[in-house]
Amino acid sequence: MLKDQVSIVLSGEAGQGLDTIESLIIILLKKSGFNAFLSREFMSRIRGGNNTSEIRVSSEKVHAFVDKIDILIMLSPQGADRLETRLTPATIIIGANVAVPAKYAEMGCRVIALDLEEKLAALGGSIYTNIIVTGMLTSLLACDDASAQELIRSRFKAKGEELVNKNLVALQQGVDIARELDIPIAIERDAKAAAKTALSGTEAIGIGAIAGGCNFIASYPMSPGTGVLAYLAKQSKEHGIIVEQAEDEIAAINMMLGAWYAGARAMVTTSGGGFALMTEGMSLAGCVESPAVIHLAQRPGPATGLPTRTEQGDLNLVLYAGQGDFPRVIYAPGKFDDAITLTQKAFDVADQFQIPVILLTDQYFLDSIGMTEQIDFSKSAIVNNFIETTADYQRYALTPSGVSPRGIPGYGKGLVCADSDEHSENGRITEDFAMRVAMVDKRMRKLDGYKDVEPELIGNKDYSTLLIGWGSTYGAICEALKLLNRDDIAFAFFQQVYPVPSSAVKMLEQAQKRIVIENNATGQFGKLLEMETLLKVHQKILKYNGMPFSVEELVERILGGLSS
Repeated sequence: MLKDQVSIVLSGEAGQGLDTIESLIIILLKKSGFNAFLSREFMSRIRGGNNTSEIRVSSEKVHAFVDKIDILIMLSPQGADRLETRLTPATIIIGANVAVPAKYAEMGCRVIALDLEEKLAALGGSIYTNIIVTGMLTSLLACDDASAQELIRSRFKAKGEELVNKNLVALQQGVDIARELDIPIAIERDAKAAAKTALSGTEAIGIGAIAGGCNFIASYPMSPGTGVLAYLAKQSKEHGIIVEQAEDEIAAINMMLGAWYAGARAMVTTSGGGFALMTEGMSLAGCVESPAVIHLAQRPGPATGLPTRTEQGDLNLVLYAGQGDFPRVIYAPGKFDDAITLTQKAFDVADQFQIPVILLTDQYFLDSIGMTEQIDFSKSAIVNNFIETTADYQRYALTPSGVSPRGIPGYGKGLVCADSDEHSENGRITEDFAMRVAMVDKRMRKLDGYKDVEPELIGNKDYSTLLIGWGSTYGAICEALKLLNRDDIAFAFFQQVYPVPSSAVKMLEQAQKRIVIENNATGQFGKLLEMETLLKVHQKILKYNGMPFSVEELVERILGGLSS
C-alpha cells in the first residue's frame, strides 16, 4: 500500500491533453483535502514529442520535484525509455491504450495494459483518453466524485450539453477502471488543505502584480515569461490593466518606462534573450530615475538554448545589465506566496526609490502548481509616489536620501523634464563635472533608505554546515534538509539576491562549511556572496541540464559534499 505520499507521473505527447488532466486533478485534490504539488517538463514542440507531469500527493506539505515514480501512466509509447532511470521494481506502469515495453515487466515493475479502443470509439475518439485518466486518478486518490463531476461540467459547459455528457461518461469509465486495478493508496487528508489556494508560479506573479497596482504591461512573448502576460491579459478588464504586445523587447521596455513617466504602475515580462535586448532600456531607467518592474523568467542559454527547460543562469545578466553605475534590487521568490508578496513589493520599491526592480523566476517555478495559504489584501494600500508639481519644480533635486520628488506631466504647474544625457536638477543636459559627480552620488545613495528582505534560516540555529539557496531551489532543499535530519546542518534561503542583505554576513560567518546550491554551471550567487561578504563558499552543488534538482539528488550530493 502507498501511504503518506505518492508520486504519479503522466507521460504523453504534446496535444494529448496533459494540461487538462493537470488542471482538473490539482483542483480536485485541493477540494478533497489533500496536500499536492505538480511539476511539469516538456519539449519544445507544439505536437508530438514527450512531455511529463509529476503529481505528488502527501499527508504533509510538499513543494518539490522527486525522482521516484510510484505510478507511471503512459498516454504515448515514447515516455518510458526517457524515464527509465526513475523506475524501480515497485513502480506501477499503466499503459492507457498504449503498449508498454516488455523489459519493464522484466525489471519487476507491475505493468497494466488498458485497452480503451472500444470505449473511445463509443465516445468519439482518442480525445477522451485524458478524461478517462482523470477519472482513474479521481478513484485512485479517493477524491470526491461529486466535485469531479462538477469540475467537468464547469470546464466543458461552453461547448454544449452533448460534450459535457460525453466527458462525464469518460470520467465515470475511468473511475470504474481504477476500482478494478487493486492499487491501494491511503494518503491522510489535511483539514486545512481545502481552504488553501491552488495556483502556479505564473499566477502568483500575476496576482502579485495586480496587488501591486499594475495597470500597464508591455511585452513581447518569450517563454517561459509569456504566461504572466497572458494571465494579466485575462484579468485586464476586471482590474483595469492596459496590455500591449509590443513588436519587440526594445519597444516593450520603453513603453513601460513611458507608462511610469505618465503616472502608471507598469511592468514587462520576458526571458533571458528578451532581456538582453532590454539592457539599454534598463540603463535608461537608471539615468532618468524611472521606476521599472521587470520579470525575467529564466531558461537555459546561451542563445535560444533549451527554451522550455529550467535554469538559474541569468543572475549575472540582470546584476550587471546596463551601462554605467546605478542602483537596482533583485528578488527571486522560492514559494508561491512569496512570489505574490515580492511582486507586490517590487512595485512599491520601484515607485518609492525610482529604480529598476527585477523579479527572477524560472520555468520550473512558473509552471509548477502548489497549495498556498490565501493572502489577505484588504489592508494593502497602493501608494503612488508622485507629487503635484509647482512652477519651480526640479525633477532631479539633490536630496539627502537621493530620491527626488517625482512629478508627472500635466499634474501641477511644473515642467517634468527627463533626459538620458547627464543632467542638472531641472533635467536639462549638463557637462558640468561637479554636477555629474553630484548626480551619480545622489542616485547611488538611494538604497541607503531601503530595508532588506532578510534571508530565511531554516533548521537548527546551532549549525556548523550551511546550505545556501535562492529562488526555485527552496522546496527541494527544504525537503532534503528534512530527510537528512541532522542538527549540524541549516539552510539559508535568499529571496533578495541583490543587494546582498547585511544580515547575511553573520549567518555565513557562523558556518564552518558553506555549500551553495544553484541551477547553473558557475555558481553565480555563490560568487556574488564571496565578492560582497569576503567569505569563502567551500562547495558548490550545481545542475545545468535543464531539469530542476530532485529531493533525492540533493540528499545524495549534500552527503557527498559533507564527506569530501
